[in-house]
Amino acid sequence: MTAPDYQAPNYRAGVRLLPNAVTVLALCSGLSAVYFALGGRFELCVAAVGAAALCDALDGRLARLLDATTRIGAELDSLADLVSFGVAPALVIYIWGLEGSRYGWIVALVFAVCMMLRLARFNTLLDEVDEFPFTREFFVGVPAPAGAMSAGLPLYATLHFGPGWWSAPPLVAGWAVIVAALMVSRLPTLSFKSVRVSPNYIAPLLVLVAIAAAVLITVPFLGLAIVALVYLGSIPYTVHRHHWLTQHPEAWGVPVRERRAIARAARSARRLGLRSPLRHRVAGRASAVARAVRRFGDDPTGVMQRAARPGNGRAPGPAAQAGRNRLRLGLRRARRR
Repeated sequence: MTAPDYQAPNYRAGVRLLPNAVTVLALCSGLSAVYFALGGRFELCVAAVGAAALCDALDGRLARLLDATTRIGAELDSLADLVSFGVAPALVIYIWGLEGSRYGWIVALVFAVCMMLRLARFNTLLDEVDEFPFTREFFVGVPAPAGAMSAGLPLYATLHFGPGWWSAPPLVAGWAVIVAALMVSRLPTLSFKSVRVSPNYIAPLLVLVAIAAAVLITVPFLGLAIVALVYLGSIPYTVHRHHWLTQHPEAWGVPVRERRAIARAARSARRLGLRSPLRHRVAGRASAVARAVRRFGDDPTGVMQRAARPGNGRAPGPAAQAGRNRLRLGLRRARRR
């Protein structure tokens, strides 16, 4: 009589349950913020929304780490984000600073609707082909957790400094509308999922994390206000970085350190009056041809040739020919003194 074959226990169902359980915790945290707001405990509202943001950052990473990504998990994550970062912050802001105003409920509705539109656009962009190789390094608009935490900036200032001009209903309403507009905007914002830290910067980064933790423990609301301001202040730099990458195909698909070297080389070339590398021109021409093919069909040659003709149809003069020769050599026009 032989012993039966040993079978390892199947933990697949439990592994799939763990990320969804974290998502449910995020939803409960967001709804708890409304519960605390009804009791006037607004400091706990901020803590509840922060806990929801932490759970939202963990559930997706857990699902990818455990290979437990499912379609229902993605839908649950979007619904939890809408409640935790759209409905709950809108109600907290309304109960705290806009309940007595005539336009307060309108502002709350606008914020919740903009959050819904932002999440719907995010879900649709997941199925589209990226226009550029670096697209996944950026979000389109302010993401949901950052929008919810940024909208509470007047509340953080009031909890730390007390009532002031920052707690006036018109300013609170205007700030909520501005953050809602940033969420549905087309501005590129930084995606921290794609950030890679060099080994040389790990130790200084850990020191900064320790300093941030100390600030959040001693003066939590002032620390949250500083974090929100720093994040919003980084948006112009992110827009500039996105625009620079679109104009420099030679930097696509290379590490950040090499991109810095490419940027320094481009600045040096501009100082010397040189044109951009050939690869940039070829990639730009290829992009133009691709756009023409999408617009005019498989044979855009005639259209592009007609667009390249001079307006008067005459041959270029000596001055124009000299200018074109300078462009072929990669030189800029000399400045007049």
